[in-house]
Amino acid sequence: MAPARAIVRPIQPVPRPRLQYGVIPYRRSKDRIEIMLITSRNTRRWIVPKGWPLDRTPSRDVARLEAFEEAGLEGTMGKRRFGSFHYHKRLKDGSVILCRVDVFAFEVGREHENWLEQSERKRRWFDAKRAIKLVREPELRTLIAALVRELDN
Repeated sequence: MAPARAIVRPIQPVPRPRLQYGVIPYRRSKDRIEIMLITSRNTRRWIVPKGWPLDRTPSRDVARLEAFEEAGLEGTMGKRRFGSFHYHKRLKDGSVILCRVDVFAFEVGREHENWLEQSERKRRWFDAKRAIKLVREPELRTLIAALVRELDN
């Protein structure tokens, strides 16, 4: 009996993740750290403000703009990227792409009553432990936990 032949298929290149920039908004409240989450437009899951790069705009400035447009927030930005997480984004045409979000720690100083996307999103402060449970993306959960540990020290 002849040995079985292996079926050889060409290897499909793995697409590089599309880059976005965002923030993890936080505030110190009495003896604890609180995290603000916002809802996504379509699935209404709890996420952090994030968005696509803008031509020649530094990543920190893009992240700051997203916090303002998506949640009506102003505050103090970390000088360096705090970390990154990956997620799958469903596009308008129904396709799904992998995204990497570089995030900055963002201490909220002011919350505007009215903001650009308030009719499309909810925003809410959560105790850090609750925020971690509500976020679906495992890497984002890890980043929030790491930020809270760093702020507690």
